[in-house]
This record gives sequence, C-alpha cells and structure tokens, in this order.
Amino acid sequence: MPEPDTADQDGDVLPLFNGVDLHGTVEFPGCGSYAGKDFGDLQFSKPLAVIRPANTDDVAKVIRLASRSPHLTVAASGNGHSVNGQAMAHRGLVLDMKAVESEIHVDPTTAVADVSGGALWEDVLRHCVLGHGLAPRSWTDYLGLTVGGTLSNAGVSGQAFIYGPQTENVTEMEVVTGNGDVLVCSKNQNTELFFGVLGGLGQFGVITRARVLLQPAPDMVRWIRVVYSDFSEFTRDAESLVTRPEGDSFDYVEGFVFVNSDDPVNGWMSVPLDPDQYFDPARIPRSAGPVLYCLEVALHYKNEDSPSEVDMRVEKLIGGLRFIEELRFRVDVGYIEFLLRVKRAEEEAKANGIWDAPHPWLNLFVSKTDIADFDRVVFKNILKHGVGGPMLVYPLLRSKWDNRKSVVLPQGEIFYLVALLRFCFPYPKGLSVGEMVVQNQEIIQSCTKNGFDFKLYLPHYNTREGWKHHFGNQWTRFQDRKATFDPMAILAPGQKIFPRNWQPHDINF
Repeated sequence: MPEPDTADQDGDVLPLFNGVDLHGTVEFPGCGSYAGKDFGDLQFSKPLAVIRPANTDDVAKVIRLASRSPHLTVAASGNGHSVNGQAMAHRGLVLDMKAVESEIHVDPTTAVADVSGGALWEDVLRHCVLGHGLAPRSWTDYLGLTVGGTLSNAGVSGQAFIYGPQTENVTEMEVVTGNGDVLVCSKNQNTELFFGVLGGLGQFGVITRARVLLQPAPDMVRWIRVVYSDFSEFTRDAESLVTRPEGDSFDYVEGFVFVNSDDPVNGWMSVPLDPDQYFDPARIPRSAGPVLYCLEVALHYKNEDSPSEVDMRVEKLIGGLRFIEELRFRVDVGYIEFLLRVKRAEEEAKANGIWDAPHPWLNLFVSKTDIADFDRVVFKNILKHGVGGPMLVYPLLRSKWDNRKSVVLPQGEIFYLVALLRFCFPYPKGLSVGEMVVQNQEIIQSCTKNGFDFKLYLPHYNTREGWKHHFGNQWTRFQDRKATFDPMAILAPGQKIFPRNWQPHDINF
C-alpha cells in the first residue's frame, strides 16, 4: 500500500487504513482526481481515497472500515459515466470497480454468464459472442458501462420491449451490503436484497458478480430508419411494433426526434445510416413542423439466411407503417458492430474534442397518456432547435418490469423513454452548459406544471422531498430496505438520498 501524502488528507482517515490487509491498492488523490468528476462534468468533489479492490473481500473490508468512522461514506464507481455526481463520495472513499479482475464465465448448457460487477458490457458482448455464439438478451445503447452500474439503474435499449431492461435479465448476484456482508441473492435467496439492489441506485449494496441470461447470437442485423412528420403516426407505429406477439416484430425498436433543417448535428443528416445515403428534404410534407421523427428498427438474421428471405421478413414487418416512403434508410451490419454503434460515435467525438466536454443529459420516463402533450410542449417548442445531440423517444412496456424491484415508473402499460443526450461543443455553437442545465430544469418544470405522469430515469435530486416525490408510494419500501442493508447510509452518498447516520424513524427526515 503506498504511503499517503498526509498534507492533502483529512487526518481522520489515515489511521483507519492501518492494519487493513487489502490485496488491491489505495491512492490518496489530489483535487484533480478522476474520481472527483464524471461524464457529466457538472459536479466536482474531492474523495479522501480511491481504492482499487482486487476482489470482493477488498470491497467488504473497505465498507467495514468506513463503518468504524462516524462520517465516512463509500461510492462504487464503474466507468465514470454518471452525469450528476451519482458515483462520487465527497471526502469519502471511492471504489474503482474496474480494478477488480474482470471475470466472465459462460455456461452454454444453461445459457447464463457469471460476470464481474466491474466488467464492461462491451467485453461481455465480445466474450460471449466470439467464444460461445451466445449473447445477453437486453442491452443499453452504449456498452462502455459496467455491469454493476447499469443493473443499479435499469439498463434500457431497443430490446427492452421484448425482454425487459437489463435488471429483468439477471437471475443471481453477489452483493456486498452496507453492513459489509457478502451475500448471494436471487428470487429465492435473500430475495429482498435481490429486488432492492436491481434499480436501487447503489443504496443497498455493491454488485460484485451477476448471473446474466444469454440467448443464441445472430450473425447479422438489418438496420432500418424511417421518417415521420406526424408525431401521432410515429407513436402509433412504434406502439404497434412493441405490442405485437413475440416473434412477430423486429428485434429492436427505438426512435428519435430531429430538427427539420439542414443543421449538421441536429437536422436531416443525423438520419442516414451510411455516408453515401442522401436525405432528400423535398420529400418532407409542407405541413411538417419544426421537428421530425425517426423510427429505428433492426432485424436479426443468420449468415445462411438468403437475402430474399430477409427482405421478405422485413417487408412483412414494415408493411402498413405510415412513414414517408421516400425517406427510408437501411444497412446490413454484423451483430457486434450494431451493438457497438455508439462506440464509433464515441471515437468520433473523442477525435473532435467533444467527448470530454460537459454532458448535461436528461433522461425521463413519460406515460403514453402524456407523450403527445410532451411532444407539443417540449419537442416542438422548448427543443425545436435540438440539443446538440440525440433526442431519443421510444415506447416501453410496464409488464416487462417487475415492480418488486426498486425502479419507479409512470402509470399505465405503455410509457416512453425520453433521453436528451446533449453535447457541449468546444466552439461557439448553441447553448452554453449553464443554459442547457437551465433548459433541462425548464423541461422538468413544464412537465410538473402540466401534470404529466413522468419519472426521471438515472434520477438526481438535491432534496429529501424530491426523492420522496420520485418514489411516491414506494418510498417507505425504499427506506425500509435502506434500514436493513445500509443502516448507517455508508453507500452511494452522491445520490444525496440518505445522509450519513440517518435515523429511519426520525419524523424530521
């Protein structure tokens, strides 16, 4: 263990590490520590120490160590892609979960994989597909995230209407609770911990291993985008696709909003799937408004499937959809290439200097009952000039989510993911970071004022009242789980839900 720079530390923490036998390493970083900021680049903190645990036992030792102090907290950090400081621990301890040796063990006979909580989904993808011809069933759009990180939130993408989010595709986990206990949990063992941790925002335990369901991986993907000028037709077709019987729809359904202009980032050219494809604006109806809509679908197939057979399947599935016929784009790509599509965007953004800029992202779940009004108030008005990045919107099915887990959703069977994936460009263009944050607040306030049924996804609130309103009638259950599995509120302080040493029965809390 390295000697700390005692001039830069809270003296209280140093004696705690004496005699703690960790197989991993401990760093006492300065103010510029990577653990003090995240992908959002909006909030900053200074942890007292960054621990790179070698194994689950190290994680448990660090949490037990923190419990011996009246104020220390512990945050598990994955690949640093939070946008509001959720994985930070100001003057606390940060666990770099990527440091734990990444283990991916596939059992082809039962079609499951046991993976480390700090493993990246992109590594799980390659290992399972290339080594065994199998793949997890549910994904996120971006795979440079850790398994434990997405399972602590939900993990959604275009497959969720079939299989549910990633939290619905895990059968067992190893978790280190806020008590420092290492527990294996499933639907039949330590069930309250299992349901609590999935979507639990890191409040009840650190996921060190997860057993993920697999299925046979396809070889290829027919990737299609079609354009709409009318939001009601866009949502009607999207909802039709996600509510068809299993096997009678595409394997992936998403959608996004784009600006009806030649803006190179927000406009027409954000739709074509290949540089050689041309978006002809003359095809847009004169009645179109300031924004247009793109329905994005994909069909899996095998190398031995004939092109004509794939064409027939696609035409059968897409027949009857009411998109603008002349604005249809397609490419055929390998399955791994398709799932890593955002990785290519990341590489381009890094080359352009955009990836490391602030990302004031906003993610919402909006009920079907309010999505048309949301379009009118937000997309067609507040965001009619775009956000300098993708504006995703696509339907999900509540019946695919187990309500025993900690994620909170709007009411009704169909609700929409709305993801405003803002990028701040390093040159004078569009809104400043501060203006984007203010615009996000305006969107949330508009939803509240109009009485929309919505929930923040990847939520962040600064007040107890905000969190109580977020959880609604699930707040008591959430508090009870905290009292059981992390009674001293050691874990995930960056979420700002429970203060250290909170009292669950304190009426002032």
